[in-house]
Amino acid sequence: MIEDEDIAILLNDLFDIYGYDFTRYSKASLKRRIIRLCALDKIPSYAELRYKVRTDETYFKRFVEEITVNVTEMFRDPSFYKSLRDDILPVLGTKPFIRIWHAGCSTGEEVYSMAILLKEANLLRKSLLYATDLNPSVLEKVRKGIFPLNQMKQYSESYIASGGIHDFSMYYTANYGQAKFNRELAEKIIISTHNLVSDSSFNEFDLILCRNVLIYFDKELQDRVLKLFDESLGTLGYLALGTKETLKFSAVQSKFKQLNREKIWKKII
Repeated sequence: MIEDEDIAILLNDLFDIYGYDFTRYSKASLKRRIIRLCALDKIPSYAELRYKVRTDETYFKRFVEEITVNVTEMFRDPSFYKSLRDDILPVLGTKPFIRIWHAGCSTGEEVYSMAILLKEANLLRKSLLYATDLNPSVLEKVRKGIFPLNQMKQYSESYIASGGIHDFSMYYTANYGQAKFNRELAEKIIISTHNLVSDSSFNEFDLILCRNVLIYFDKELQDRVLKLFDESLGTLGYLALGTKETLKFSAVQSKFKQLNREKIWKKII
């Protein structure tokens, strides 16, 4: 059984050896994921896990992926994407250029969903999507734009529910059980490693999406990240969070106005 003190020691190891700081992640979530990883990899004890993480950099990368990668899908929560389509993109369309940041983008399904929305609003030509994550291996998946073909039926249904009017298959090429999304979409995506725990603002954005990431952070780290987003948003920019996330009780709450039930806020100060 892995104890809380064991996790604290392991987190210190990660920081000392690799410079990754997970100490402000939710302890309950970390513990669940570490226990799951030990079961998956048939690691019999905490001591062996610690040894592998400390001495094997390849395994360390696997460890980081397992404790940080969030399950994501295209057009997840279709009503959220319908709100982007109907309420947010028409406003952004009045700007000469649009910069969108997908923070903690994981494997990129939401980034490609946004690219499709922009394409259908005739805004992709004047947009750039910045896809960032702390994990280089997931960013490689974003770069390739290849997803399992067996997920396309569900994604197509969610796309239609979000207000999509085309045949979803026009956006990808099917081959050997995989769907490769069109180059036209991928060309507008800038991919970079960025650690929300330690890195600073790197541009000014019109829309920032960070959905279902903050729930894995403790309150102090949530506040730090929300301040980072505030610093990174242009005047009257938009911030979108996940269904269980909020700006309430945060240090930046007074600077934003929630637009609707879809967890989208507009920066008013």
